[in-house]
Amino acid sequence: MTTTEFTLDQAPIGRLVRVVGVAGDDGITRRLADLGVRSGIIVACLRRAPLGDPSVFELCGYQLCLRRSESARVRVMDAGIDAGIERKRDRKRNQGRARTRGDGMSAGRVFALLGSPNAGKTTLFNALTGLRARVGNYPGVTVERREGPLDLDGVPARLIDLPGTYGLTPISADEAVVTEVLAGRVEGVDRPEALILVADACSLPRSLPFLGEALRLGRPACVVLTMLDELAARGGKLDLARLEAALGVPVIGVVGHRGRGVDRLRQLLARPDDWSRPPILPPEDRREREAWADSIAAHVIETRPARHRLTERIDSIVLHPVWGSLLFVLVMLTFFQLIFRWAGPAMDAIDGLVAMLANAARSGLPAGWIADLVADGLIAGVGSVVIFVPQIAILFSLLYLLEDLGYMARAAFVIDRAMGRIGLEGRSFVALLSSYACAVPGIMATRTIPSPRDRLVTILVAPLMTCSARLPVYTLLISAFVPDRAVAGPLRLQGLVLLALYVGGATAALAVAAIIQKTLVPGDGLPFTMELPTYRRPTFALWASQVLSSVRAFLRRAGTIILLATVALWLLLNFPRVEAPPGLDARAASAYALEHSAGGRLGHALEPLIAPLGFDWKIGVGLVASLAAREILVATLAQIYATGGDEGASLRDALRADRHPDTGLPVFTPATVGALLAFFVFALQCTSTIAIMRRETNSWRWPAFAFSYLFALAYGASFLTYRVIGYAVGAPS
Repeated sequence: MTTTEFTLDQAPIGRLVRVVGVAGDDGITRRLADLGVRSGIIVACLRRAPLGDPSVFELCGYQLCLRRSESARVRVMDAGIDAGIERKRDRKRNQGRARTRGDGMSAGRVFALLGSPNAGKTTLFNALTGLRARVGNYPGVTVERREGPLDLDGVPARLIDLPGTYGLTPISADEAVVTEVLAGRVEGVDRPEALILVADACSLPRSLPFLGEALRLGRPACVVLTMLDELAARGGKLDLARLEAALGVPVIGVVGHRGRGVDRLRQLLARPDDWSRPPILPPEDRREREAWADSIAAHVIETRPARHRLTERIDSIVLHPVWGSLLFVLVMLTFFQLIFRWAGPAMDAIDGLVAMLANAARSGLPAGWIADLVADGLIAGVGSVVIFVPQIAILFSLLYLLEDLGYMARAAFVIDRAMGRIGLEGRSFVALLSSYACAVPGIMATRTIPSPRDRLVTILVAPLMTCSARLPVYTLLISAFVPDRAVAGPLRLQGLVLLALYVGGATAALAVAAIIQKTLVPGDGLPFTMELPTYRRPTFALWASQVLSSVRAFLRRAGTIILLATVALWLLLNFPRVEAPPGLDARAASAYALEHSAGGRLGHALEPLIAPLGFDWKIGVGLVASLAAREILVATLAQIYATGGDEGASLRDALRADRHPDTGLPVFTPATVGALLAFFVFALQCTSTIAIMRRETNSWRWPAFAFSYLFALAYGASFLTYRVIGYAVGAPS
């Protein structure tokens, strides 16, 4: 066995190495230590991503994903053991059984669940509260806050599910919230009186230093070991009595999704004043605390759990350099198609219901502006929120299903290196992909990104992905003005133009993300450290509660702002009331009234600004109306051109036939159509997106910045497109 030192990123696949030390003394070093990467720990390099980076390592009973930039800090030496031989030894180990204990009954208290991500906190929270969580944000930040009631035999108590953290020295917004809540410095959040420390029984050596750090807070505390069923299935065995004696606090084992041990835990929570306390607190120095943790692990772990064989077999395909990449593409394409296709019928049904309610309101109320306000303002405003619910529900149903199964971490692992080239990480890809259906669920999906910096950048570029709301505009303009002729075999010009618009939006999103990372939010983000959990079958109750919670949060957070904005736009397009000249039919009179409304006058006022783009006041009115939602441009143009409710062939004919009253030239020239398409590729014309961006960033600053920079991009791209196409076809400008 060689004693030559090298770095962890150089470790050959299939060999076990022993950690000698970790370079540096910063947040990344502390995070690696919290994850169990410390001197003396045995690490196995399992595999590398299809693009060569990051890599998957096994240590302390779990799998950890690290980029080369982080693993290169870790100095190791050969442990002299082949991982394949060790795996065979693991499989021969006997299965053990976990024991549970607890007693008592209590008064109303505020408890806090504290533990690392993937430790089973959420499952335990739902089991204790009966899925009755109150979800919101902590004041001043976008970190999600979850609280729920505890019924301890009729005595009320409250349970706070703190964000997952690996230590109490924060390097992210989530971890900062944990330390602030524990210190009682968060407005409107009571300081927890007792702590429920949650640890995964399969990776106890990794969790023990964190448990020691939490015990040093001096609060009444108990330790809950989760995943005991998985520990037994993998042949592992712990002595819980020894662990309780070593820690000096009550220790109980649970299987949250099956309810095993939950009743005993409730009894234990009933009497926190009777909980035992450590006679001597764990060491304050981190290295001494790690040695303390190692000694306890050696004392209480009777049989180390073997690797999860099902996970190994699935990962041999999912993380394979070729098959894993193909599977990733297939999963992402299916993910996108289901969001786009499955939501369509439900969205159409909601749209029809909203139209029916609007007609009923118009019929039931006296004719006049009040009926129009209720029908077109209030009901349409509510409908503009509710119509997104199918996409939101499908998005989070798939996200939570894939995440609970364990695949989302693998997807981020596969794509991480490609995203890393523009300064983002693999989890940003899923959010951007979701934005193809709608930027609203895409922005909400950024909650899976732990780095506030990466999350903010992803939110700011998500509107550039071509959402479904742009499709009606693209379809109208392309079908009306782009010839439907073959270009090469089955490829036709209209389809290629539509593809170019989609590719242009995605390319712009990646380019802007790289620029923002280097200019607006420069510096290093969080280190890319991610657990690869074992594959598990999610429980329906937990999955359904997560989806319903996200849907409710969307309706609650976005509804008020969207409704107010929609009503304001309705008022602009309908006031002041102007009498139409005699002799006009109802449709022409409606178009006349629209032209002379505040919105119409605004369109005329905007004409000097948009004339360099080839737009007239009618397009200006459509742009103003489309601030509520991009697809409203089609309905607005239909009303302006007095074509009634038909937004099909008649509107296309009307656009093609429209002429400037002064010159007699067509309003929609090839240059104008190209400029309008370019404008919609970039512009942030969606009140829903602005509202949800405001909620997710907890500030108007970033929505204002996004609207401004995207408008500048839209105007510049539209201007260049108008000039280039005009020059190419020889049209006057």
